[in-house]
Amino acid sequence: MVGVSRSTIQIVYEELFSRGYTVTSRRGGTRVSDWTCMTNFTKDDNPQGPVTPELPLLNDAVGHLHSWFRGKEYRNVEIDFSPHEPYLDAHFQKNWRQSFLQASAETDLASWAYGNAYGFVPLREQIQRYLSLERGIHVHIDQIILTSGAQHSIDLIAQALLTEGDTVSVEDPGFPAAWMAMKYRRMNVVPVPVDEYGLQVEHLHPQSKLAFVTPSHQCAVGVIMSEPRRQQLLHMAAQQQFWIVEDDYDSEFRYRGDPLPTLFSQQPQNTLYMMSFSKMVAPGIRISAIIGPTEAIRQLAQVHELTYRHLPIMEQLTLAHFIEHGHFMRHMRRVRNVYRRRHEAMTKAILSTGLGERFTLSGVETGLHMLLEAEDSFDEEAVTIQALEQGIRVYPLSMYCLESNRKGWVLGFAKVDEVAIIEGIYRLAEMLL
Repeated sequence: MVGVSRSTIQIVYEELFSRGYTVTSRRGGTRVSDWTCMTNFTKDDNPQGPVTPELPLLNDAVGHLHSWFRGKEYRNVEIDFSPHEPYLDAHFQKNWRQSFLQASAETDLASWAYGNAYGFVPLREQIQRYLSLERGIHVHIDQIILTSGAQHSIDLIAQALLTEGDTVSVEDPGFPAAWMAMKYRRMNVVPVPVDEYGLQVEHLHPQSKLAFVTPSHQCAVGVIMSEPRRQQLLHMAAQQQFWIVEDDYDSEFRYRGDPLPTLFSQQPQNTLYMMSFSKMVAPGIRISAIIGPTEAIRQLAQVHELTYRHLPIMEQLTLAHFIEHGHFMRHMRRVRNVYRRRHEAMTKAILSTGLGERFTLSGVETGLHMLLEAEDSFDEEAVTIQALEQGIRVYPLSMYCLESNRKGWVLGFAKVDEVAIIEGIYRLAEMLL
């Protein structure tokens, strides 16, 4: 006797049968399966899975991305002039939590089904209204698709509107994630130099299928694209039939006058306008939008539906509530005041220490960073390391360059209070002067 109950024996037989160890028949009863393959491995066999392929393009891109964010392995940094992150406080967190809880309570079960590849309709409606009132962009809701950040937007554009080997022109210095994503999608990425008037349009590659630009506050250098350059770019795009991707990542924070008109508002048939809540609110939200011609956005949505399906619903519900109930605009008014004070503190400190005489200061009219540019022969890397040893993290311009030899430091002020800004700039001046 085995000493177990009948039900236990029955469960064992059912388990053996479900795993294929036994077969049953009405007349023959239960018998062991007739297996012909060897399935048991000993510890000496050491079976291995498929070899992971080498992806040099991926490794290079990720390595550069880590270098761009720069030096997170240093834990003893006192002052971090990060150009990547906005100001956040407990007030924002309280309002976001409130929107999260209320949106969760108010939503119905239908919201938890598979969603729209374009994005949550009420959120797109809120973005549509915001663009119309604040940026002078008047579009239909089907001209808006939501994505999971700027890099996702760029990758989606590459998949939907370009083919492998197409030529893409990018600013140099410029937004590293843009050309890294395009290179990984095997595009022919061509750097175009930037001067005090923005992108040098005459240097665009004649076979370009797309030009990626940051006209309102050039990524890294910080200059504003001049009106003649804007018109030159728009005219060339219309003549040569290529896409303009306009990344408007931080133009909402302008310290002289109102935000500039967008390229999209002047020529919507050729332009894809990118906006992101990473700088306006918080990078952790991971919601961005692409605005463009209806047919182009439809194609982006089809690719999105195939590869990603749709964005997580809870973040979209919360952000829609956050905007609809006024938290977003109140947040924007509050942080604009914070940024204005910090911008003024950094500008005055650079000028009063003499750094503005020894180096070229640019990018002070708009955005959350400015550039302190050195001569091309300057040992940028040595100063960056020396600053880290002094507890200050600065971000070298070379990390934003493809072929350019320009040197300097991209200094963000959004996350640093006025006292720390002044202290950090004075420490830099002691090192550099």
